[in-house]
Amino acid sequence: MESKIIDIAKEWLSESYDIITQKEVASLISNGGEELIESFYKDLDFGTGGMRGIMGVGTNRINKYTIGKATQGLANTLIEMYPGEEIGVAIAYDCRNKSDFLAQTAAEVLSANNIKVHLFEALRPTPELSFAVRELNCKSGIVITASHNPKEYNGYKVYGDDGCQIVSPFDVELISKVRSLSINEVNFKANKELINSLGEEMDTKYISRLKTLSLSPEAIKEQSHLPIVFTGIHGTGSVMVPKALKVFGFTNVYTVASQDIIDGNFPTVKSPNPEEPAALELAIALAKEKGAELVMGTDPDADRVGIAIPNKSGEFVLLNGNQTGSLLVNYLLIRWKELGKITGKEFIAKTIVTTNLMDVIAIANGVKVYNTLTGFKHIGAIIRALEGKEKFIGGGEESYGYLAGDFVRDKDAVMSCALIAEMVAWAKSNRKNLFDLMQEMYMEHGFYLEDLISITKKGRHGAAEIATMLDNLRSNPPKSIVGEEVIAIIDYLETKKTGLPESNVLQFITAKGTKLTARPSGTEPKIKFYFSVNEKLSSKTDYELIKSKLEKKIESIQVDLSLN
Repeated sequence: MESKIIDIAKEWLSESYDIITQKEVASLISNGGEELIESFYKDLDFGTGGMRGIMGVGTNRINKYTIGKATQGLANTLIEMYPGEEIGVAIAYDCRNKSDFLAQTAAEVLSANNIKVHLFEALRPTPELSFAVRELNCKSGIVITASHNPKEYNGYKVYGDDGCQIVSPFDVELISKVRSLSINEVNFKANKELINSLGEEMDTKYISRLKTLSLSPEAIKEQSHLPIVFTGIHGTGSVMVPKALKVFGFTNVYTVASQDIIDGNFPTVKSPNPEEPAALELAIALAKEKGAELVMGTDPDADRVGIAIPNKSGEFVLLNGNQTGSLLVNYLLIRWKELGKITGKEFIAKTIVTTNLMDVIAIANGVKVYNTLTGFKHIGAIIRALEGKEKFIGGGEESYGYLAGDFVRDKDAVMSCALIAEMVAWAKSNRKNLFDLMQEMYMEHGFYLEDLISITKKGRHGAAEIATMLDNLRSNPPKSIVGEEVIAIIDYLETKKTGLPESNVLQFITAKGTKLTARPSGTEPKIKFYFSVNEKLSSKTDYELIKSKLEKKIESIQVDLSLN
């Protein structure tokens, strides 16, 4: 195994690679050990959110050459898909170290293959790239980002002509093309005449379309001075979210000055992930100082948003992705119904690991629900499949990503921030706050509580451990969970039973609606366990009691499975 890896590494000592890369590889070979193995033991591949990896030299790292190969494979695929046609590709990138360089690399490879490139002049959110693909009638799009991963990572997302991350058969064809390439087949010789710059004109079009989603402009006008705190956590959200809030009509938005600074090292946080409570600490401190009623923070490429709101005691509480997503869907459906916009041909979409509360809310409002595999590309695929037949209202996934409308085909934190702020303004115009709305939602539809445990298993040995864990669950499935009989086991490898593409996911559902899901991450060396429990909530005064009861139930499940 190691001798084969050394042979692969030695290929990177040829003149096909630049001198700096050759020196770094030579040093790895000289030192040997795990770092050499991890850098070369496999090729980076596409997961649920594209291709991600640690930056560095090697086939299992993000660098000029792995990005170059991926882009050459994309070029070959597009040329084959659209013979004789003019092909355009839009490219965006986030704040991460080398993101601009890697975006330029992708642009150069595409242009060298006679493909027209629309490259954003500076960092922009992922959802704006999705919008630009459709607006410019491009055949594809690329975003250089590793989303919310640590600073050492970068990545590569590919979009189809509908502005959605690619799905089968496009992704299968692309992966096949990339794997078949040698580095000598990658054309890095740019045709600069084919590289065009995108900037403020696209920003204006994007935000103008976002404004069309507003359902309560009167409430915003009444509550325009609503104090809001926002942080882009050093990323692209800082470029667009304040602009979007201003266009919607909010005039009292504070930002965290130290986190407005664009920096791929994310110096003020351990992780630029709005799912992590620590990522919003500075924003919450500012909110307390300014008397704000809403805190929002986005990840580096602004496709995820985390929020904090005051509870009954005025203390800020963080909402998880399921809570925010349910509140947003609930708001959209309430307002669509009040405005007479529901005709029976509307739908929401969510992933199989996202709370069933969304299903319950939609059904209660006469709206269809479609459940997809994890990854927003599957929601985008549903929107495309139903285009012209049924209308997408909104939806999302538990990992803090949401969408409304269909002119963007990926999760959109810029849009979400504007609509969440509008929801707070609407609540306030009705003499309530968002915490009131959440409790009322639970009273009407049931109190659902979810939690997630991620177990990291790094490297080649970690992948084997994760596979073993899932094999054990398949061969010895739990017959009960916290004393509740398991009445359904869903194995998403069995496509005939699920009606969905094959996926290595297991779900266990009890007679009381408790749900346990096991899923290996498609972009990180992790296996994730999702827990969902529910209970009736008869009054707001019982909220803390029922919440405590549900939290203890989730803890018991984790103990039973030896996960804590």
